Amino acid sequence: MTIAVVTDSSACLEPGAARSAGITIAPLHVFVGGVDLRESVDDIPTDFAAGGPVTTAGSSPGELVELYGAALEQSGGAGVVAVHISSGLSSTWDGARQAAAELGDRVRVVDSAAVAMGLGYAALSAARVAAGGGTLDSVFAEAVAVSARTRCFIVVDRLDHLRRGGRIGAAAALLGTALAMKPVLHLADGKLVLKEKTRTSTKALGKLVEAVAAVSGESGVALTVHHMQCEARAATVASMLADRIPQIVTLETLPFGAVVGAHVGPGAVGVAVCPQV
Repeated sequence: MTIAVVTDSSACLEPGAARSAGITIAPLHVFVGGVDLRESVDDIPTDFAAGGPVTTAGSSPGELVELYGAALEQSGGAGVVAVHISSGLSSTWDGARQAAAELGDRVRVVDSAAVAMGLGYAALSAARVAAGGGTLDSVFAEAVAVSARTRCFIVVDRLDHLRRGGRIGAAAALLGTALAMKPVLHLADGKLVLKEKTRTSTKALGKLVEAVAAVSGESGVALTVHHMQCEARAATVASMLADRIPQIVTLETLPFGAVVGAHVGPGAVGVAVCPQV
């Protein structure tokens, strides 16, 4: 019997990678023109934000009870470890706790305090331990450990989307004259906060690379560059990282999913950093 690993669609895991790792994905929700679209399940147009305001929602307790229950059955009762988007960014964490409480102590949930591949790294690592015959305790511990050492940074082209979605946290002090600035943001204690102010996109991307290098450690690091409809900009950042950080073990470029993209807006570039141990 193998411990089942669950994450949510905000991890931005490629479907093939999730299937290969045996990870179950809980879909988050994007409301486009009043229509509820489930990320990773329903087709979401690439220009989903072009028609007006877009809102998002986490997975509900009912959805997670059903999903965790199926995963628990698939594991033969061995257990489930569910690693989710930061509780500071989504209601999914509250739903996860409620669902786990309903199903009992064979279901354990982890607040990754991250998003995108900052979350994905923890889920993938937990799945590797599970596939190797890990116990519920060891799979849970791996998810917690990887979450603790992972970092997430982002540069947004405009702050409007974060402001509307209520995700800007301590960076709210920037608002007003800040819309003319290019801030470097990061997740701290699971919330999006300001790391540094810059005045141009070029400077912001340079500071982004410096911030990533500062937390990459010395024994190897996995990096994922995410972007929202700006593949060329992401490729530039990936090249800058490759030149700046010699200890890179893996470096990939992935688009943000629709849920994250709805909040960061077009032109956003983020980097998830997972130092090796």
